Amino acid sequence: MERALIIGESGGIGAAMAKALRARGAEVTGLSRRKNGLDVTDKTSVVRVFGELDDAFDRVIIATGILAPSDGAPEKTLDAIDADAMAQVFAVNAIGPALILAQLPRLLPRDRRSVVGVLTARVGSIGDNRMGGWYSYRAAKAAANQITHGAAIELGRKRKQAIVVALHPGTVATPFTSGYPAHKKVPATEAAANLLGVLDDLRPDQSGGFFDYSGAEVPW
Repeated sequence: MERALIIGESGGIGAAMAKALRARGAEVTGLSRRKNGLDVTDKTSVVRVFGELDDAFDRVIIATGILAPSDGAPEKTLDAIDADAMAQVFAVNAIGPALILAQLPRLLPRDRRSVVGVLTARVGSIGDNRMGGWYSYRAAKAAANQITHGAAIELGRKRKQAIVVALHPGTVATPFTSGYPAHKKVPATEAAANLLGVLDDLRPDQSGGFFDYSGAEVPW
């Protein structure tokens, strides 16, 4: 039986992925602030919650993130940048995944394939940025991509069958994107099925990559 760990299970995509995996017969462990008091920006909280886990997971999904602080929005111009708001976006979107990835060496199997998917975003791609704006979110997701790539290299030294990748889920219809009606969105169930399909098909030599919901590589 596959064992899966979903960080951010209470969110739209995380919940949909957990449900889809359970429907496939997987044993799913879900972590979130709502369920476990997990604060991904606080190392003490991350160490405490992950310290309660002691088995190897075949699949790990990091599905945490914010577009902006709860009382703000992504910046459209340079003069809208606020240092405190930017720090909060970085804390959740970049430092959070880094603290989680740091807990994985003891939670991934050594003797079989495992896959770790970190949900970032295409707007974190420097090469694909043609519109500007969204400075904090773009930069934090770019940082998360770099952290994921580095973690893939480190984890791969002792776990040759481990696959660690950054994933762009597309624009998904969740509370996360409710303020952006102009964007074409897909249901969370469809996004979950797409991402799980991508993870299913990845090979160890693709570890460290950045892929979208169709399995296509996204430029850094």
